[in-house]
Amino acid sequence: MLRIYYGDMPDAIYNTALYFKNVYRDEWFNDGFAQRIIKSVDRATVLGPRAIDSFALGVIPPTELSGGAKTLLLMYFEPDKVFNASTCGDNCARWILEIAKRQDITINLHHIMNFGGRRFTAEVLNTGEVVHSMKELVIPATYALRGGDMR
Repeated sequence: MLRIYYGDMPDAIYNTALYFKNVYRDEWFNDGFAQRIIKSVDRATVLGPRAIDSFALGVIPPTELSGGAKTLLLMYFEPDKVFNASTCGDNCARWILEIAKRQDITINLHHIMNFGGRRFTAEVLNTGEVVHSMKELVIPATYALRGGDMR
């Protein structure tokens, strides 16, 4: 299940690029799901654990992936941690939902991410509400981002 906390969260990891640089493992890039994330988000192909062929940048190391791709990989491989998903663009939203189908994750957001028109399940931790669509998410997310607590 996806859990979202809006606004400042003391335990969240905000500098995902620095965190990624210090914790990623070569074996992450052998994982088919991780490779699909990288291909979709960065238009890049994993050549090996330390070489990624990027459409825009040529062959790069994993540390040069986009902030969104790195954050998604962290969510997937370290689901017990809370990461600042505001480093991700809306192109990452479908992958966040896909990761949440595979395992429980909690993310921190400082904006209303567009999860699209499909149904999904997410709990807004600020309010305790469980939502199933963007229409249901907007009100509690907006309230939480303005510093409110509906509980």
